[in-house]
Amino acid sequence: MKFLLIMHMNPQVWDGLTEEQRQEVFDGHGAFMATITKSGEMLGTVALADPSQSAVVRVQRGMPAVTDGPYAEAKEYLGGYYLVECDSKERALELAALIPDASVPGLGIEVRPVVFASTTEG
Repeated sequence: MKFLLIMHMNPQVWDGLTEEQRQEVFDGHGAFMATITKSGEMLGTVALADPSQSAVVRVQRGMPAVTDGPYAEAKEYLGGYYLVECDSKERALELAALIPDASVPGLGIEVRPVVFASTTEG
């Protein structure tokens, strides 16, 4: 089964961490990636830029309209994700608990089953 382990970012929480705590989170991601790569459960991962660097495209009457900034104003935003393949939801929850963000008060990892996936890889 495939699962998306979604990391939500809350700038207020992140800004409240010390530089040492932030570095522990970064280092923890390296260790987590090594663990799920070795186990064969990692399919991919993505870290996203701050929403201030995004743009939103909406088509109205056949004409695209582009606005700068995030899709929605919110205190939290999608920071990145891991795409994993494992035997069960229970295992996906175990993996999510290993992601360092899960140990930061005010943050957490959303575990969502993938119902459809397509790839261009042969």
